[in-house]
Amino acid sequence: MKTEASDFKQVLRARARALSRISEPPAVAQTFLELLEFRVAQESYALENRYVQEVCPFKELTPLPCTPPFVLGIVNIRGRILPVLDLKKFFDLPEVGLTDLHRIILVQGNGLELGLLADVIVGVRSVPADCLQPSLPTLGGIRSDYLKGVTAERLVVLDLARILADPRIIVHEEVEA
Repeated sequence: MKTEASDFKQVLRARARALSRISEPPAVAQTFLELLEFRVAQESYALENRYVQEVCPFKELTPLPCTPPFVLGIVNIRGRILPVLDLKKFFDLPEVGLTDLHRIILVQGNGLELGLLADVIVGVRSVPADCLQPSLPTLGGIRSDYLKGVTAERLVVLDLARILADPRIIVHEEVEA
């Protein structure tokens, strides 16, 4: 009987020691970016989903006079008239013709709402925020100014807030009568 009581006490002491240990702080939750991935000029780009309202088919574009070359024109999306920017021209990328396979990514931020032309929509994905690296040496010029980072898979994550803050996208020119 004594051995059973001493075994029982040893078990209780072992449990008490295990429970009295200071636990390690929980690991910091990793922050993820929810992204819409798309292709422009055979390169993969992404935007944070918080800026994306919807993706629409490319159709019925009306050209606008007196606008920079990267402003393709305007579209009517359910009664809203929105400008459409061509990122290929904005980033000086090689151009190919427009087809009905192109998509317009409707984005909103900095008090602006507009469409961005994409060749192909790849899909939505999550990437850890800390996996973004600074610009690649092959990305030069204007694109690096609007870069949030690049993933290991060479997905270029654009900083849409910087793009929308660019003074070149606000057109202040008036047409003479």
